[in-house]
Amino acid sequence: MDVQTWTYLIVGLTFALYIGIAIWAKASTTGDFYIAGKGVPALANGMATAADWMSAASFLGMAGIISFAGYDGSVYLMGWTGGYVLLALLLAPYLRKFGRFTVPDFVGDRYYSKTARVVALFCAIFVSFTYVCGQMRGVGIVFSKFLDVSIFWGVIIGMAIVFFYAVLGGMKGITYTQVAQYCVLIFAFTVPAVFISIMLTGNPIPQLGFGGTVSGEEGVYLLDKLDGLSQELGFAAYTQGVKPKIDMFCITMALMVGTAGLPHVIIRFYTVKKVSAARTSAFWALLFIAILYTTAPAVAVFARTNLLETIPDKSYAEAPEWFKKWENAELIAWRDKNGDGKIQYVKGSAFVGKPNYKYATNAEGKNVPVTGEFGERLLANESAPGENELFVDRDIMVLANPEIAKLPNWVIALVAAGGLAAALSTAAGLLLVISTSVAHDLVKRTLNPGMSDKSELIVARMAAAIAVLIAGYFGLNPPDYVAAVVAFAFGLAASSFFPVIILGIFSKRMNKYGAITGMVIGIVFTAAYIIYFKFINPDANSKENWFLGISPEGIGTVGMMINFAVAFVISAFTPKPPQDVVDMVENIRLPEKEGEELEVADH
Repeated sequence: MDVQTWTYLIVGLTFALYIGIAIWAKASTTGDFYIAGKGVPALANGMATAADWMSAASFLGMAGIISFAGYDGSVYLMGWTGGYVLLALLLAPYLRKFGRFTVPDFVGDRYYSKTARVVALFCAIFVSFTYVCGQMRGVGIVFSKFLDVSIFWGVIIGMAIVFFYAVLGGMKGITYTQVAQYCVLIFAFTVPAVFISIMLTGNPIPQLGFGGTVSGEEGVYLLDKLDGLSQELGFAAYTQGVKPKIDMFCITMALMVGTAGLPHVIIRFYTVKKVSAARTSAFWALLFIAILYTTAPAVAVFARTNLLETIPDKSYAEAPEWFKKWENAELIAWRDKNGDGKIQYVKGSAFVGKPNYKYATNAEGKNVPVTGEFGERLLANESAPGENELFVDRDIMVLANPEIAKLPNWVIALVAAGGLAAALSTAAGLLLVISTSVAHDLVKRTLNPGMSDKSELIVARMAAAIAVLIAGYFGLNPPDYVAAVVAFAFGLAASSFFPVIILGIFSKRMNKYGAITGMVIGIVFTAAYIIYFKFINPDANSKENWFLGISPEGIGTVGMMINFAVAFVISAFTPKPPQDVVDMVENIRLPEKEGEELEVADH
C-alpha cells in the first residue's frame, strides 16, 4: 500500500479508538468533567500525564529545533525534563492534598480573595491559549502532509476531533483517551528512531547510536560527521553553541519553572485517589516522558545528517519525491537564485520572511504561478541576501525523517498518527483547563455561587466549544514555529503561576496583596516583552536589542524574578494572612498525612 492509504488506515483506526473511549467514559457530573471523579489509577494517570505533557512541541518541535540549533537546542531538552522533576517533587503532592479542581481555585482559597482567583483565571486562560495554538498548528502540519489537505482544513479537522472527545468526555474521557494516545505517540516516535539508528550506526538503541560510529566508515563518529557536514556548508559545528550563556540559562529556567506552573499539567494530579497516588503517578509520568526525551536528540541528529546528505547540490529535477510533496504542504521552498538548477543550502536566510507566495518571479520580474508534476510550488517572490536557496520549516523534521531515510510506508504513516496523538492529547487538556476556568472559577465560584452542577456542566461544555474555535484561529495564524510558541507559554506560566504556587505552599507570611500584585506585574512584563519583539517590532528581535541579551523565549525567567520580588515586598508591608489560612499552609506541607481534604473558610 502507498503512504496515503496506510495513513488513512492507521489514523482512522486511532481516531476511532479515541472517539470510542470518549463515548465509553462520558462525563455525567462536574467531578467527572473536571477531575475524572478522582478515581484514576496512578499508572494510568502517569501515562495520561505523559501524553498531556508530550505535546506537538515535544513530538514535532523539540527534535526539529535541536536538529537546526544543535547544542543550543538542548535548552528545550533540559528545561522541559528538569521542569517535570521540579513539578513532581515540589508541587504535585501538595496540590493534591489541597484537593481543589483548578489552579485558580487553589490561588483563590490560599490567598482568601476572589480577586486573586479572577487574576489567576485570566492568567490560566492566557497561558493555555498561547500553548494550544502551537498544538493546533502541529495538527494542521500533520494533516496537510499526510492526508493531502491544506493546513487550514487540517486544523479544522483537528478542531472537530478535539471538540468531540473533550466536550463530551471532559477530564474522564480525556484521561483514558490520553492513555491510548501515549501508546500511539511513543510507538510512533521510537520505531523510526530504531530503524534509522540501525541504518546509520548499526546500533538498535537510538540513545547510544547517535553517539556511536557511522556504519561502513570505521572510526568516524556520527556527531563528528555531522559537524563536518555542517561546517562544509558554512554553518556552525552541530555540537558548538552560539547562544549567549545568559540566554541559555534564562530559557532553560523559564521552561523548568514554567512547567511547574502549567495549569493543564497540574490539574492531572487532582484526578488520582489520594496524595500517595499523586507521588506514584508523578514517578510513572517521568519514566514515560524520559523514553521520548532521551530519544529526541538522536532523532534530531539522524534527521539533520540525512537531510544534509540528501538535498544540497542536487539538481531540482533529481530531488526526491518527498521533497516535492513537502513543497506542496507549504513547509519546504526552493528558489534558484543563481539559475544553475541546483539546490544550494548554505548558511544564511533563504527568503525574506516565510515562503508564503504560490508564485515565482519570471525573467520580466513578474509573479507567475508555478506548476508541475506535483501541482503548485510554494516559492517566495523575494530573496534574502546570500546564496541559501532552500527554506525548511523545522517543524517537519520528525515527520519527514522516515521519508528521507526511505523507511517502509507503514512507518511513515505511523509517525503521522503519533504526531496527531501528541498534538490532540495536549490540546484537549488545555481546552479543558480553559473551560473549567470559565465555568468553575469565574461563573460558579465568582459570579453565580448558587448554580447547579447540571448548569455548570453545560457552561463548561459551551466554554470548551468556544475555546476550540479560538484555538483553531491561532493554529491557522501562529506567531512562530511550534516549539517557540510553546516556549512563550512556558515563560508566561513561569512569570505568573510558579511564584504564587510555591509561595502559597511554603510561605505562611505571603498574603493576597503580594500574590495578586506579583502575578499581574510578572505576566504583564513578560507578555509585553514577547509581544513587542514578535509582533510590534519583529525587525528588532536580535540579541543586540534584547534586555541583557535575553530572548523572548527566556524572558519569563526575568518575569518570575520580578514576580517574586514584588510579592515579597508588598507582603512585608501589608497585613498578615488570617490564622485559618496559616493553619491550612501548615496542613498542605504535610502531604504524608492522608485524610480529609482541606476546607477553607470564605473571606
